[in-house]
Amino acid sequence: MAQYDRMAVLNAIYDIGIIPVFYHKDPETTINIVEACAKGGARVCEFTNRGDLAYHVFTDTVKHVVSSGSDVIMGVGSVVDAPTAALYIANGANFVVGPLLNPEIARVCNRRKIPYSPGCGSVSEIAQAEELGVEIVKVFPGSEVGGPKFVKAVLGPCPWTRIMPTGGVDATRESLEGWFKAGVAAVGAGSNLVTKELVAAGDWDGITAKVQQCIGWIKEIRAEMATEK
Repeated sequence: MAQYDRMAVLNAIYDIGIIPVFYHKDPETTINIVEACAKGGARVCEFTNRGDLAYHVFTDTVKHVVSSGSDVIMGVGSVVDAPTAALYIANGANFVVGPLLNPEIARVCNRRKIPYSPGCGSVSEIAQAEELGVEIVKVFPGSEVGGPKFVKAVLGPCPWTRIMPTGGVDATRESLEGWFKAGVAAVGAGSNLVTKELVAAGDWDGITAKVQQCIGWIKEIRAEMATEK
């Protein structure tokens, strides 16, 4: 069962501006990644559903988060069918993300008041997602779909749309500036943020510093945008 209601999750995603996206088969390593991200200011984390028995790793991580009294908001990504979404929701997922749009997942999430961010690659898919109750639409794969130019083009006729690209988001100020100035609500960042090298080295402080830097850049970029209006 989710620990946070839908609005609390959506507001946290928007306020922070970036969701670390990662997977590891080892529960202890996953917990260390989550704690490192949270320490850097990213209290919303997306664990991707990959590998056999991935939900066991997720469940162990959620148990740790709850028992430690942490305010981390755990969600699940790479979900393509409703039964998998239901499994993760039953094991504590506070939001569900997928690479594609599946109306059945939207219905399951709406039933439990869980935010759903499906991957969309066209204006028609984005519109369909919004009609199914999606508040923040995932654009995926972000760079291949069209990058920041695609986001800006969509928001022209549909300024109410909230977009979160994943894929093509680098952990650099230049990349973040391109996306946010195009109008994204938030971004999802995977291996460019939680790098294999840092994880392999157990450099949790390195992950914390990288996350903290990205969040700092997002704040700066948003402040600049506010003064330009």
